[in-house]
Amino acid sequence: MTDGRSWEGNWRVRLHERVRERGYTSLTAFAEARPRVSLVSLAEELGPDDVAGVQILRGLFAEAKHHKQVTRIVRDVLVRGFAEGLPNGWPAVLDDSTRFEVAVVLSSWYADTPEPYDERARQAGAALLAHPPPPGWRPLSPDDELLRTLLPDEET
Repeated sequence: MTDGRSWEGNWRVRLHERVRERGYTSLTAFAEARPRVSLVSLAEELGPDDVAGVQILRGLFAEAKHHKQVTRIVRDVLVRGFAEGLPNGWPAVLDDSTRFEVAVVLSSWYADTPEPYDERARQAGAALLAHPPPPGWRPLSPDDELLRTLLPDEET
């Protein structure tokens, strides 16, 4: 966990230097090599004292916007949220407890999704709730077939 130094200096340059030091050409390549690892864990790997998860998120969205792949990163963020919040996959029964767990994952995803993609994310989340996937379903990558159906690669 950072001690507040993550915003000191040019954090974007620091982030990209750390990624290159590990042999990756981009933050996206670094993150894709760890498909179900939380953004916070990615940040801790790059710099436990001076890199924050939100910086990873911002960097991923900046690269995705440049390469016109934002929808893919939006799905990627949901995959990471699932791995952290629903490690056993979609619950077999949506009772009060499991509905809350799903709501936490989805609401965190909505909060991390930039405009104009946030409405599409909300619609995808609503579709998951209205027509739940099979028990135990968990997306393993942003290329998961169900996620691509709910949130296809249509860049805005």
